[in-house]
Amino acid sequence: MAHSGSSSGCILVVDDQPANLRAVSALLTRHGYSVAIAGSGEEALQLAGETTPDLLLLDMMMPGMDGFELLARLKERPELQRLPAVFLTAAQDRELLLRAFDAGAVDYVTKPFMPEELLARVNAHVGLKLTRDRLERVARERQELVNLVAHDLKNPLSSVLFASDVLRNNGCKPERVPRYLQMIHESAADAIGYIRRYLELQAAHNGKQPVSASVSLREVVAWLVERYELQLESRGMRLEVIGDGGDTDVAIDGLVLRQVAENLISNAMKYAPGSVVDLSIRSGSPGYRQLRVEDRGPGIAPARQRELFKPFIRLSDTDPDGLSSGLGLSLAKQILAGSGAQLWYEDREGGGARFVVELPVAHAATPTPA
Repeated sequence: MAHSGSSSGCILVVDDQPANLRAVSALLTRHGYSVAIAGSGEEALQLAGETTPDLLLLDMMMPGMDGFELLARLKERPELQRLPAVFLTAAQDRELLLRAFDAGAVDYVTKPFMPEELLARVNAHVGLKLTRDRLERVARERQELVNLVAHDLKNPLSSVLFASDVLRNNGCKPERVPRYLQMIHESAADAIGYIRRYLELQAAHNGKQPVSASVSLREVVAWLVERYELQLESRGMRLEVIGDGGDTDVAIDGLVLRQVAENLISNAMKYAPGSVVDLSIRSGSPGYRQLRVEDRGPGIAPARQRELFKPFIRLSDTDPDGLSSGLGLSLAKQILAGSGAQLWYEDREGGGARFVVELPVAHAATPTPA
């Protein structure tokens, strides 16, 4: 049986005495906690599987499964290994109390307890647990942001390095120098743009509303051709635009779509050497348009396809440039999902890989009547 409280924390209370359950539950609920009660160890195991509590208050001595066995069973579950547990006990035996701490308890309260004492201990341990959870969540979010920035800066910085190496080694005709300089300038601007967007995303988490955006698919394709034509040429590859596909504005930030498409093209450069990389715009589901990136490389083995969009999974056991983190496709799928778009893989007819980005069509805003 569960009693709803505020979001101060969820407490699982286990006691074989109904009167004790009623008294503890009423006290904690009055002070804003969400409380689940169990009259036996078996019932507590079931409740803990349905919702993860922030604190366990359990009787030490119960018929059948006692508090020690219950705590041991709960600690077998990975998600509950760090669950703080406080024993409620009428025993003052030193050996039993030492056994409780050895079992993983963080505290104990003797019966009959003073409401103020029980509440003070609960507040302290729930507060510590929730603070730890918040710190761990912040640490995860920061690490995810670091992974995202590091990965997505790789493509523009690789373009800067490629163009600057060509210029340093006098590896191009004089008439092409302005184009390489433009590549350096635009790639650096893209890197700054990515950083700015990440900062804006952080601001959105702090309550600011993100601005809706749209971009022309044809403009994105033209940008990709201009950006990657020289790099593909240097590897004996080329980029071809298949068909016209018409021009459609899709509901996604242009920088985001370019970022995703860059990941797909850079993957083709690494894993399909010598191949022609085809770009095309196609009709998708009603209200959607597709951007397809296809190559004639080896494709993705069926056994690897189901893990393709998981973090830290590489397309191949070899890493041609030594820079693959295995994050590109998982991040691309995650970024697109945030814009209502999708990314999936298909085997290409006749051999090769096809990545499909399906995007919602941008609808023109309705004018506001004067």
